[in-house]
Amino acid sequence: MNQEILSVSELTRFIKRLIDGEPHLQNIWIRAEISNFKRHSRGHMYFTLKDDQSRINSVMFAGNNRFLKFSPENGMSVLVRGDISVYEPHGQYQFYVKEMQPDGIGNLYLAYEELKKKLELAGYFSPKRKKPIPNIPESIAVITSPTGAAVKDIMTTLNRRYPHVNITLLPVLVQGPGAAPSVARAIQQANEAKMFDVLIVGRGGGSLEELWAFNEQIVADAIYHSTIPVISAVGHETDITISDFVADLRAPTPTAAAELAVPDMMELRASVANKQDRLMRAINTNISSKKERLAYLSKSYAFRYPKQLIEQKEQDLDRHVEMLRKETLRIIDNRKSNLTQHSARLKRSHPLRLLHDAKLRQNQLTSELKKRMEQIVNDKRSSFSLQVSKLQVLSPLRVMERGYSLAYKDDDKLIKSIHDTSTYDHISIQLQDGLLDCQVNGKQEKELSKVSWGEQDER
Repeated sequence: MNQEILSVSELTRFIKRLIDGEPHLQNIWIRAEISNFKRHSRGHMYFTLKDDQSRINSVMFAGNNRFLKFSPENGMSVLVRGDISVYEPHGQYQFYVKEMQPDGIGNLYLAYEELKKKLELAGYFSPKRKKPIPNIPESIAVITSPTGAAVKDIMTTLNRRYPHVNITLLPVLVQGPGAAPSVARAIQQANEAKMFDVLIVGRGGGSLEELWAFNEQIVADAIYHSTIPVISAVGHETDITISDFVADLRAPTPTAAAELAVPDMMELRASVANKQDRLMRAINTNISSKKERLAYLSKSYAFRYPKQLIEQKEQDLDRHVEMLRKETLRIIDNRKSNLTQHSARLKRSHPLRLLHDAKLRQNQLTSELKKRMEQIVNDKRSSFSLQVSKLQVLSPLRVMERGYSLAYKDDDKLIKSIHDTSTYDHISIQLQDGLLDCQVNGKQEKELSKVSWGEQDER
C-alpha cells in the first residue's frame, strides 16, 4: 500500500490551509439570524448564524465586538462580515466575524430596546405595582389564538392540575398587523366583565416578527392598566417580550403559565390530608393532655374536700383581714405621728415665730453691743486721758509755763544750737503769751548739766 496515510491533525490542518487560501471565503458578508448567543467572561461572543435551511458556528472576538453600537440577541437578523476558517481542535469550520450590523428585523430590535427604555422610565416594570396571583382562582381568562398549540397546552394543563377552575377562551390574533389591537381589546373586555381572577396572555414560540404583537405599546398599556393580575406566556423560555416585563408574572412557556396560574389538585389534596393528619394528632394530643390534667385535678384536695378547702380559705381570709386591719391602723398611727412632728416643725418654722425669735435675738445682740460699746468707750477714754497726761507732761507749752521758751529762725526752723544761727540773724522767740522779735548780737558756748527725764517720769 503506497498511498500516504494522514493523521486527523494533518488532515484538519490541510483543510484549514485550503479554506484560508480561498479568496471567495475571506472578507465576505452574510445575512443571517442569531441563535445560541453566549458572551464569554473575557468579552468574546459565541453564537450560531442560521437561515431556514442551514446554520454555521460563529465567533466574534472582544477586539471586534467592543465597537458594536447595539447588543446582539437571539432571533436578531444581522449582516455580518468576516472570514471562514477551521477550528482545528474540533475539526469544525466556523465564521470569524469582524463586523456586525442589524438587518431588517434588527430595526425591530432597536424599536424594542427604545420602547423598553421608555416604559421602564415610566414605571411600567416596577415591582411595586405588580399584583399578586391568587392562590386558588375560580375563573381564568385565556387570551390567545384559538388554533395554536399554546391554547391546547394551557387548557390541558389547567384541567389536569385544577379541573374545578372556570376557563374562558378569549380568541385573538397573535401575529400580523391587527394582532396587537386584538390582544389589547381582549384584555380590556376581560377587565370590563369583572368575572375573572387571572388573565393568561400569550402564544407559542416563533420569530421576533411573529412575536412582535407582544412588543407593542398598546398591549403594554392594556396590561399595565389591567386591574386583574396578568400572567405573560409568550413563546419559549428564551423569548422575552415587553409584555413579559409589564405583566404581574412572566412564565417561560404557555404550559408553565398554566402551572403558575392554578395549584395542583393532587398536591392540594396531599397538603389537605397532611394538614388533617397534623390537626387530628394535635387534637388527640390536646385531648390526652386535658384528660391527664382532669384526672390530676380530680385527685386533688380541692375536688375531694371542697368544704374543708372553703373553710380553710375563709380562715385564711379572716387572718388576712385582721392583718390588713392591724397594718392599716399601724400606718394610720405612723401617719398621725409624722403629721404631729411635721406640725411641730411647721410651728417652729412659722414666719411669725421666726420673726419673734429674730427680734429677741436682735434685742439681745443690741444690748450686748451697747454694753460692749460703753466698755470700749470707757477703755478708750481712760487710755486717752492717760495719753493726754503724758502729752501734757511732754508738751512744750507746759515747759514754757515754767519759764522756758522756743527760738525759731526766719524760716520757722527750730534753733537747737548756737551753731544754727549767725551774728545779726533775726530770730523769733516763742514765749507762753507771745513772740519776741530779736537779733543775734553775739554767741557764747556754754555746756549745761543734763537731767535724766526717764527717772523723773518714773518718780
